[in-house]
Amino acid sequence: MYLRFLVLSMGVFMHLSAFSAKVDTLDIPSAAMQKNLRAAVVLPSSYAKSKSSYPVLYLLHGGGGQFNDWLSKTPDKMLLHNLADQYNLIIVTPEGEKLSGYLDSPIQKDNLFETYITKEVLEKIDNTYRTIRDKKGRVITGLSMGGHGALYLATRHADLYCAAGSMSGALDLSPTHWRIAPEFAKQIAPQFERILGPQGATPDLYAANSVVNMADKIKANGLKLIIDCGVDDFLIEPNRELHRRLVYNQTPHDYTEHPGGHTWDYWENSLPFHILFFNKVLKSNGAIAP
Repeated sequence: MYLRFLVLSMGVFMHLSAFSAKVDTLDIPSAAMQKNLRAAVVLPSSYAKSKSSYPVLYLLHGGGGQFNDWLSKTPDKMLLHNLADQYNLIIVTPEGEKLSGYLDSPIQKDNLFETYITKEVLEKIDNTYRTIRDKKGRVITGLSMGGHGALYLATRHADLYCAAGSMSGALDLSPTHWRIAPEFAKQIAPQFERILGPQGATPDLYAANSVVNMADKIKANGLKLIIDCGVDDFLIEPNRELHRRLVYNQTPHDYTEHPGGHTWDYWENSLPFHILFFNKVLKSNGAIAP
């Protein structure tokens, strides 16, 4: 009886596996930075049997992370697979290194991640897969540093994305505006100095590259935006400040504060809301794969 149950269970598992999303690990070297980097690409199960072009979500990891975090660190290891299948969406998780800010550093020429994500990664994905090669079918979001990166890149390249999001975003690159202990601030200061210089010496660089100071440019671009943060998150104040500025200049956006902190449990809960939001935008653009 047990053997029969085991065989049946294995059969069900194999049947379900055959219809679940597929994950590719793709080498995407950077000519701009002269280094080899990788990305994960989650393809919905319908992709292999279709000739249609698919919308793409670029999903960015946080500081201290790497490209496969969204596949390896969520409590539910099938989260991206299930969301890709549910919404017929390609999900790309590119490399952003430990603390790149997803920007082109004026100081470190091996930190040109704005160029990398918006040109090199995008071009590789569009040339490798059947994608909707237009902003109407391209969205971007991320967590923490990746939340900042998503809004930063979409604001500066509104021709590439129709919508953007941020989960627990580090929307102000000055850690003095975060709820953190002095010891932690001192610990991360050298990482920020590497890409933007000492804050005391180059405050204008920190301000110019912080999304919290881009409210007027965000308004001018007309991007569809979804932003959320946990009420116990150490980054809650920069998120509230951007929200206040967007309300003040009358920029439409979806802003929510949820219970929780800077954790994978929080982001696992948050991501489906972002994809639901993006799905509505993509539908309105006529950019949904059949």
